[in-house]
Amino acid sequence: MTKSGKTEGCLVLLRHGTTAWAKQNRFAGWADAPLSKSGTEEAARAAKALASRHFSFDAAYTSQLSRARQTLQILRQGVGHEAIPEPRCDWHLNERHYGALQGENRAKAALAYGNEQLTAWRRDYRARPPKLAPEDPRHPCHDPLYADIDPALLPDSESLEDAALRVLPFWEQDLAPHLGAGDCLLVVAHTASIRGLVRRIEGLSDAETEAFRIATCVPLIYRFDAEMAVLSKKEVTSGLTSQVRRLLNKHKSGKISWV
Repeated sequence: MTKSGKTEGCLVLLRHGTTAWAKQNRFAGWADAPLSKSGTEEAARAAKALASRHFSFDAAYTSQLSRARQTLQILRQGVGHEAIPEPRCDWHLNERHYGALQGENRAKAALAYGNEQLTAWRRDYRARPPKLAPEDPRHPCHDPLYADIDPALLPDSESLEDAALRVLPFWEQDLAPHLGAGDCLLVVAHTASIRGLVRRIEGLSDAETEAFRIATCVPLIYRFDAEMAVLSKKEVTSGLTSQVRRLLNKHKSGKISWV
């Protein structure tokens, strides 16, 4: 797909690659968990899938978190810097903030709080994990990345709903106008922020939003007409590994025991 002869908008949503913290079964949230070796390989396969379809983007966006930015840089190396412009980083695209659970091992958290409570915090649309105290060094108000953001806007914990609402201004102000004009956009982000975008695009119910899953580094492609009606939706995989990851992701249970 090229930038010339624009007739419809195109949005590619991509979740970052697997992180080292995922291997350690830890809640990442807004913490900077780097990609694992398998995560960098996933990103390279995603780049191959996009390059084989001749994508060329008018703009690229990612979150402030290193795992998403690193994934996007691997994409740029694989697809070409001329095809993917220098990205804009925006905190609205960050993962959901897990509050006091951030950085904790999930199995230990299940022992401390119980499976039922932990599952509610992870999966129920309006359930918030325990908040971080303002003086906690993990609170984003202490992170130089957010020094120019009003501290009152920075979360100390978020539900799925909070994260979905957070991304709406970004959709309305940054993505929708360009898509309506026929641009091709790339967003490399996280499950929670992508969930919020998909909820807005598809008009998902609360239950459908809770059930939303997206595999790491499997591009999700939407095409829009000038009135922002969805013309098509497609996931793109490259090789057997990506296909298996996509299928496993779709069959995940919504109720998970970490003990």
